[in-house]
Amino acid sequence: MLETPTTPRHYRAIFISDLHLGTRRAQTTALLDFLRATESDQLYIVGDFIDNWSLRKAWYWDQQHNDVIQKLLRKARKGTKLVYIPGNHDENFRNFLNLRFGRVAVLEETVHITARGKRYLVLHGDKFDGVVRFAPWLAKLGDTAYEVSMDLNKVLNGARRFLRLPYWSLSAYLKNRVKKAVEFISHFEEAVVRDARARNCDGVICGHIHTPDDRMIDGIHYLNDGDWVESCTALVEHRDGSFEILNWNNPRIAQITEQTHAHPDRDRRLVPAG
Repeated sequence: MLETPTTPRHYRAIFISDLHLGTRRAQTTALLDFLRATESDQLYIVGDFIDNWSLRKAWYWDQQHNDVIQKLLRKARKGTKLVYIPGNHDENFRNFLNLRFGRVAVLEETVHITARGKRYLVLHGDKFDGVVRFAPWLAKLGDTAYEVSMDLNKVLNGARRFLRLPYWSLSAYLKNRVKKAVEFISHFEEAVVRDARARNCDGVICGHIHTPDDRMIDGIHYLNDGDWVESCTALVEHRDGSFEILNWNNPRIAQITEQTHAHPDRDRRLVPAG
């Protein structure tokens, strides 16, 4: 875990997504550490903030989940412009689209203008996921499989800690090695980029697939801010308009990044596009 600085680092904008509050796998300790260590003029929550799918199956909510919400609302009260874009796991909140609650706006999607005047489409991305749109039962089955892989992660890494081995992510390994998963991510990225180009945007910022990324795809700047279940990453815009993915859980990210770069079909991932 990164050490929290005494004075919070200030960014022009911060983008986080896939927090999945309401599940045991939500990395609320790391997230709270990040929120305390950073400030921004604008803060975007890019979907899957609360995991209603999991809460319907089994209720789980501890004090740290409350602390995350309170911290975000406190930032809004202090002047941060907070934009909440619901995703597929918190789709119920889409009933409140285009409403404002103080300095918190609930939107389906938006366009972020950078300090350099560049236009970036900001959306969760689930509308480009055919499984979510046309076979929601299959998406929920896949979500259950992901939960199982996370449980296996705990067992495997408990043994690895005993053997003094570094963290290893089973779910990241499967996502980056299984051919169908690689193809799905590739198709998803292509669809998101096409939509950004059709909207005359210079780039796109999304979440949904839990895979942090920063690169150019066919002339469009593709940015994915990752998640707060495994990777613990956030996308930030600096004062000069440049972007950076912050890794808030270094040991895990190092393992995931190493595996991602090693895959021949996923080269140049996590490489800044400038």
